[in-house]
Amino acid sequence: MDSLSYKTVSANKATVNKQWILIDAENEVLGRLSSKVAKILRGKNKPEYTPHVDCGDNVIIINAEKVKLTGNKLLDKQYVRHTGYPGGQRFTSPQELLAKHPTRIIEKAVHGMIPKTRLGSALERNLFVYAGTSHPHEAQKPTLVKLNTIK
Repeated sequence: MDSLSYKTVSANKATVNKQWILIDAENEVLGRLSSKVAKILRGKNKPEYTPHVDCGDNVIIINAEKVKLTGNKLLDKQYVRHTGYPGGQRFTSPQELLAKHPTRIIEKAVHGMIPKTRLGSALERNLFVYAGTSHPHEAQKPTLVKLNTIK
């Protein structure tokens, strides 16, 4: 056997083929949606996946306000933040967050599934979430992807 015929190909910034993907979040379960989006952002659905390179696609999510949460999570789950002052812990339920900022619920879920590194910050900049059906990325010609086709 020729040992030179088996070479490991490592992707880099110049060789990565990034695409634009459009996902409709209407009637999708939040956790299943965000785990698949995190996989696409990271590039794990591609054969040339390289852990230390941004080889994922740009993802556009529309209809963020129509995402579903199973069980009683809409009322029981709580997002915690801190103002920085003593006693400044603030709690928000997903119901309140969907009413005020419907895009943040998906952004928070995807953020929890991406590495907390400089690469993770770069990957999060490839995610675009919109509450309605319109988005300003028509010039990129995104391809509509059904979530059940993503493994």
